[in-house]
Amino acid sequence: MMDTICKILKIPKPQKEYRFEPTRKWRVDYCWLELKLAVEIEGGVWSRGRHVRGSGFLKDMEKYNTLAIKGYHLLRFTPQELQQGIPVSWIKAFMEMRGGKYKNNGN
Repeated sequence: MMDTICKILKIPKPQKEYRFEPTRKWRVDYCWLELKLAVEIEGGVWSRGRHVRGSGFLKDMEKYNTLAIKGYHLLRFTPQELQQGIPVSWIKAFMEMRGGKYKNNGN
């Protein structure tokens, strides 16, 4: 689905499973390195998955805070939102906030 979103927005595909912290095993689901834009797909929201249980939530906070300190912007979505194409408007808004089109326009 992220490939479709990139086609709609006419932007390059992000790097998948980007490891942003070499000393930890932390990865983000998708990352546009040039923009420092990370996207996480948060599963298990309604089924008491890892991201909403106490220890998983606390670990995610540490991961997301480290991501912010390193200068990344983070957008978070559920798998259902990804399937519905909801990230399109958010990624587009991010691009507009950053001055318009993706600087490396072209796939």
